[in-house]
Amino acid sequence: MGPVRLEAITWERLAERLADRLAGLETADGGAWARVGFDGAPAARPGDLAELVGEALRVRGRPSLVVGTEGFLRPASLRLEHGRRDAESYYGGWFDTGALWREVFGPLDPGGSGRVLPDLWDPATDRATRSPYVQLPPGGVLLLHGPLLLRHWFPFDLTVHLLLSPGALRRRTPESDHWTLPAFERYEAETDPAGTADVVVRADDPRHPAWSG
Repeated sequence: MGPVRLEAITWERLAERLADRLAGLETADGGAWARVGFDGAPAARPGDLAELVGEALRVRGRPSLVVGTEGFLRPASLRLEHGRRDAESYYGGWFDTGALWREVFGPLDPGGSGRVLPDLWDPATDRATRSPYVQLPPGGVLLLHGPLLLRHWFPFDLTVHLLLSPGALRRRTPESDHWTLPAFERYEAETDPAGTADVVVRADDPRHPAWSG
């Protein structure tokens, strides 16, 4: 990532600023639903920011739906085919991107139904969740969060990357999950998420974020 000027901000204020931006966001395909990606390693907690933005949007009278990619993991028989700590599998085979395209993005295409499946697979039970579909009305906003999002060419209208330095990523990732760190190193090298995202949030210190505006 090249030099980016970052401004100190609180998480609450950041959510308000993003909600203001989304209120006037036009979709790239002219469709009725905006799609926003919150990209970041689990240690950066992108889902927390997505939830805050969803709350700020609801205050503004704009419906939203928060969806986490952890609800679209592939079955353990596929996900763990090469072992429980295989970084290559985590990078390329843990998440069911086909289901995300079909059940989340497809319904929000122009002329789509707006009926989104909020999750598909429960990793704890390794079974389908059987969650009901959620109807997102026209004008609603999808807030999808998860790791490694920007390498899949999902049709986002706005992307937010929560950036952690290598030291902060290692420090804030539980030791039992350190085997995933090479996947994030590869992601940084191949995708350059901080240089690709529309908005960058530095989250090394969870108490004092900064953003690119």
